[in-house]
Amino acid sequence: MSGWGRVGRLGQGRSLVAMHEEATVTMNAPVDQVWDLVSDITRIGEFSPETFEAEWLGQATGPAVGARFRGHVKRNEIGPTYWTPCTVLVCDPERESTFGVGSAESPLSRWGYRLSVRPDGTGVDVTETFDFSPSPWLRVYWILLGPLRGRRVRNDMRRTLERMKAVVERP
Repeated sequence: MSGWGRVGRLGQGRSLVAMHEEATVTMNAPVDQVWDLVSDITRIGEFSPETFEAEWLGQATGPAVGARFRGHVKRNEIGPTYWTPCTVLVCDPERESTFGVGSAESPLSRWGYRLSVRPDGTGVDVTETFDFSPSPWLRVYWILLGPLRGRRVRNDMRRTLERMKAVVERP
């Protein structure tokens, strides 16, 4: 599911978002191993085309609701390069990890991973999600650049998940 103006899943509830994108990849590994990988923000630099490092802030040492971290981003792999503050919004071990970018109270965007063990036990479906805030000034951005950015986000989510899959499935 992708596009703007859709009702998207934002943590525990549902809310209007300006844009929603997602990608799903099946990983043939135990759910606890997949969870350990997707919830460890310090490893994102191994997988993400844009976020090349991240670090926990304050007393945070791992995923928990309210934990803060910052990600070092190189937009579209060419720049600009900047640090962005993030807050863990949902931490449901082996099920969902979602964080907000920007202020904890009103994030500009939300990124997350949902894990679902396949009914036949053959692996874990991992869905990476992206929801962009419906604020009026961001709508202008999406009107002008949304289709290009949306395609980039979808492609990068798939690349991230495929890179994670290669690591978690490694013998």
